[in-house]
Amino acid sequence: MYTAVDRQFMSEALAEAQKALYLSNPNPRVGCVIVKGGEVIGRGYTQKVGASHAEVQALADVTSNGFDPVGSTVYVTLEPCNHTGRTPPCVDALIAAKPAMVIAAMSDPNPLVGGKGLERLKAAGIDVRCGLLESEAQAVNQGFISRMTRGLPWVRLKMAASLDGKTALPNGQSQWITGPLARADGHHWRAQACAILTGVGTVREDDPSLNVRDVETERQPWKIIVDSKLETPLDAKVLQNLDQAGAILVCASLDSQESQQKARVFEALGIEVIAMANAHGKVDLPKLFAYLAKERHMNEIHVEAGFKLNGSLLREDCVDELLLYYAPFFMGEGIGMANISPLTSLDQRQDWQLIDQSLFGSDLRLRLCKK
Repeated sequence: MYTAVDRQFMSEALAEAQKALYLSNPNPRVGCVIVKGGEVIGRGYTQKVGASHAEVQALADVTSNGFDPVGSTVYVTLEPCNHTGRTPPCVDALIAAKPAMVIAAMSDPNPLVGGKGLERLKAAGIDVRCGLLESEAQAVNQGFISRMTRGLPWVRLKMAASLDGKTALPNGQSQWITGPLARADGHHWRAQACAILTGVGTVREDDPSLNVRDVETERQPWKIIVDSKLETPLDAKVLQNLDQAGAILVCASLDSQESQQKARVFEALGIEVIAMANAHGKVDLPKLFAYLAKERHMNEIHVEAGFKLNGSLLREDCVDELLLYYAPFFMGEGIGMANISPLTSLDQRQDWQLIDQSLFGSDLRLRLCKK
């Protein structure tokens, strides 16, 4: 059904989608390549929210290059949208352009689309195909697919440790376990997330900024602090420079006058405060992630927290992916990666599957997904 040439052009469309990695949230990362006479005549990728989608960008590129899209083949990494959101439907632009064929890598998991875009293209007399390099296209949009199909964001937990699994000295010192190349790679993962999540313990002990600095990006992720009792210092670095993205403090309850007064102080600084309590008087983590997906339209959450919150996230089955960096030394005594209760049977363990491994200088990075 597909030729080697088709695969090459779809690979080029996937390369375009990668350009939207830090940019398009909460929209999916989509790339588009338009081909005529065996040559690429237009390219595009999804822009910031409210700006053009990949297909419209590619069609504009065709025009600026002085070509006519009539009779062309359109390679796009996700089914063109068929609904009006912040922008008009992409299928309208494609139908008006009159290509001979549209090849999509995957159908859109958004129930507002879900095959309707492809059907409209077919009804307009365009030859439509779907499924070329589908798994590669899905990998680009794990978070979007998760939000649309599970009602949950894709949660990635990042940890940096010594060879013996320690993330800090007994006194809490942790800067820096890994080298600059590994830290820069960590910023690559920060940049593609909708939000970076941490706990109040990490804020008070390390005072991190939790912004993207080591890679170029036009967009900063939101910052989310799990803080049951609203104990985050007002001068914490994580609460500064919120002009590009906001911050959310998640507490357990706002029932008392004291908590309400604390919340008003934070809100006066432009920081949102929400309450979500579980049965133990702590923040309800599963409920929080459902809220972030359904109400805040967040696709990927990047977690950089301490061993207590790490343990809670793992125990409550909130983590989809582990991003582990190991530095080549032993620390001896220190703080571990996650506060998990001892198992009484190996049957109670969580199994993870290795996705890939990479070296950054002398540091080893492992990526694992839940089996």
